[in-house]
Amino acid sequence: MALIPDVKATPNSRQVLARFAVRLLLLVLFAAFASIGVWRSLAALFWMSIILCASVGLIRREQVFGPVLNHWDECVLFGALFALLHVVDRAMAA
Repeated sequence: MALIPDVKATPNSRQVLARFAVRLLLLVLFAAFASIGVWRSLAALFWMSIILCASVGLIRREQVFGPVLNHWDECVLFGALFALLHVVDRAMAA
């Protein structure tokens, strides 16, 4: 009986960037139709995306800041977008 090698299907950086772009587009579209306002809903969606990406990164045991982009890098990008959105929102309120 032949053994099946333990091969992980790791996407390359282009696939991860495409996945991030699609997720970002979907989040912006969902936020555009939210009843609580675009900024507040987009902030909540970014926060949920941070949690989702970190959870998937933990479950799949991906290397943090490895040579290939992965869910941890997406987590950092969504965190940066969340922080930027928070700063812009505070600046507009002042």
